[in-house]
Amino acid sequence: MTAADSAAPTPSTTERLSKRLARQFSCSRREAELYIAGGWVTVDGDIVEEPQFKVGEQSVELRPGARANEIPPVTLLVNAPAGFAVSEGWEWVRELLAPGTHWQDDPVGLIPLKAHFRGLQPMLPLEEGASGLLVLTQDRRVVRRLDEDTARLEQEVVAEVDGTLSDAQLEALRRGKFEPGSNLAPCKVSRQSETHLRFAVKGMVPGQIEAMCSSVGLTVQGLKRLRIGGVSLGRVPLGQWRYLKVGERF
Repeated sequence: MTAADSAAPTPSTTERLSKRLARQFSCSRREAELYIAGGWVTVDGDIVEEPQFKVGEQSVELRPGARANEIPPVTLLVNAPAGFAVSEGWEWVRELLAPGTHWQDDPVGLIPLKAHFRGLQPMLPLEEGASGLLVLTQDRRVVRRLDEDTARLEQEVVAEVDGTLSDAQLEALRRGKFEPGSNLAPCKVSRQSETHLRFAVKGMVPGQIEAMCSSVGLTVQGLKRLRIGGVSLGRVPLGQWRYLKVGERF
């Protein structure tokens, strides 16, 4: 009997998948863990992403093209429905983030991994009752950009409004409007339809669009964020998400 035979588990015992992989493919335990976390390992034909998964006599294989690489941080762009209010801990976000809600036409081409959903930090939360673009990231560069450059970032939002808007009122919105205790900065405003206005505002603060609309006699019925800086939702359906593309910048 060889040393390899004596190291293999008996039919009645199990071992960690990472240990089995390292022994079977003569790689280090760290490389085995990277293969597993990267979705490259199958057990009886099913992908398993947990190094601690227990295996016995099952067939363990590496998928073609397997690479023992660190998984780079990702940023997820969610088209969040209205009503997903921001709550402490952001536990509700988990309802939106799953392989099954990944946009099937995502051009990035990544396969959703469990590692992609760990340690996500939500940035620039949506206002209560608003829908649209929500950013969750593992990337410190994205966190720094959205944290430190908020005042310089332009956000594009469509507001559903109730009321009549004249050309003079529209121009007043574009110039900015003084409100008690604040001076709303000039911004880009255009009509999308009779009931929808498109705003592009730098350094937006919560409640700003409602205040601007109220100043010209309009009532906001709903808000949808379409873009933050240079990153937009695009055609991502409501309730689904995509990955931030290489080269996309906020």
